Amino acid sequence: MASESKRSLHIAMFPWLAHGHITPFLELSKFLSLHGHAVSFLSTPKNISRLARARPELPPSIRLVSLPMPHVSNLPSSAESTSDLDIDSVPYLKKAYDLLEPALTRFLSGSGVDFVIHDFASYWLPGAAAPLGVGSVFFSTINATSLAFLGPPSELISGRCNKPEDLTCVPEWIPYESTACFRLHEVLKHQRCMDEEVSDFCRFGHVIDGCDFVIVRSCREFESEPLSLLPEIFQKPVIPIGLVTPAIREEVGDDDEKWKALKSWLDTKREKSVLYVALGTEVILSSELMNELASGIEKSGLPFVWVVRNCPIPAGFEERVSDQGFVWAGWAPQTRILAHEAIGGFLTHCGWNSTIEALSRGLPLVLFSGGSSDQGVMARFLHEKRVGFEVPRDEVDGSFMGDVVAESIRRVMVEREGEPIRATAWAMKEVFGDTELQNKYLEEFAGILEKGATKDQKMVN
Repeated sequence: MASESKRSLHIAMFPWLAHGHITPFLELSKFLSLHGHAVSFLSTPKNISRLARARPELPPSIRLVSLPMPHVSNLPSSAESTSDLDIDSVPYLKKAYDLLEPALTRFLSGSGVDFVIHDFASYWLPGAAAPLGVGSVFFSTINATSLAFLGPPSELISGRCNKPEDLTCVPEWIPYESTACFRLHEVLKHQRCMDEEVSDFCRFGHVIDGCDFVIVRSCREFESEPLSLLPEIFQKPVIPIGLVTPAIREEVGDDDEKWKALKSWLDTKREKSVLYVALGTEVILSSELMNELASGIEKSGLPFVWVVRNCPIPAGFEERVSDQGFVWAGWAPQTRILAHEAIGGFLTHCGWNSTIEALSRGLPLVLFSGGSSDQGVMARFLHEKRVGFEVPRDEVDGSFMGDVVAESIRRVMVEREGEPIRATAWAMKEVFGDTELQNKYLEEFAGILEKGATKDQKMVN
């Protein structure tokens, strides 16, 4: 709680328009609010409306602020987040996001904001905040390994990533042993969601170069080497804020019929016997790859829960596996499902949010990179850390066979050769699930903000 001797800050939060970014920004907002600071959470109307409906328990010190969504040609009027779009339309969302600069600048200039905590996409924001006396903090929702892979701001701005092949090897500035890099098919897929005028790499470079300091959703107990390297390659302070591990939310009521049906089904299964399958809100596979994935899940012979969102499952699959699995269509209460004692592993697209949620429960991972953002780097990193096993795929086109999916699932879940993976993942529960440890990182970060505002008189209202 806030002490009487310190001044309450006004902190603006401005995440990129994606669920995987909005969620950790909101979790950080809740902590800072409980620490005695006023938070203005800024986004577009549809995202703010979603938050207001989904999180009615937010404290009054968090103010949800809508910024009018700019019109951009080729962007559907109903689309305000990446989950509303196919990957090829995301560049238009980035153009609309950039057009939020005047509205955000007006808010910062007239609201007595001390710090703005922002995302990678708003490459223009540090330059807008500085003349207003507002501190600029870049919040990296990707982990330290992925951030270190990107490299120095000068390299990002100058365009070292012009060729896809440049990203398929570990860069020269990584001094420790690492296998964390992209496969060619992942680079080519991610290029489809980048704005041609301002690449994602350029956005990262300008944001890192212009901000006052960087905060990373990570901890030294899991990523000591990259966290030590980042201040050197960025030439500015880099502060780990812990994993910002989400609590199990009451995302559905106990009387929700769909949840009741799944819980009843899970209650009949042995402890740690069920595989949970979820590829996030934005991964879309071709019908051919969906057929292979479904074939592999079925051939594993293990009970499973498969959350299917954007890709239709093969015809007849659900009926054929009715005794083996539970197919959940649409959005699902992931943290509650992962917390059930019957869940024993997670086939994941390797998003950092999902990884944190799984390892906080000690669950081993079947690593199936979604192919965009940092998910490919994450797949190699998590395989290297022995908390999961990556499904073998063709490095050029990303294809795979159902048999290797089945083999990978069984290795992680039941086979003897997967015992070290299961043991390592279980041990990670002591780090990822340690609320006291993770809160210490957040406390240190809050202290840095408070000391910074005290020392820098231009930030005093």
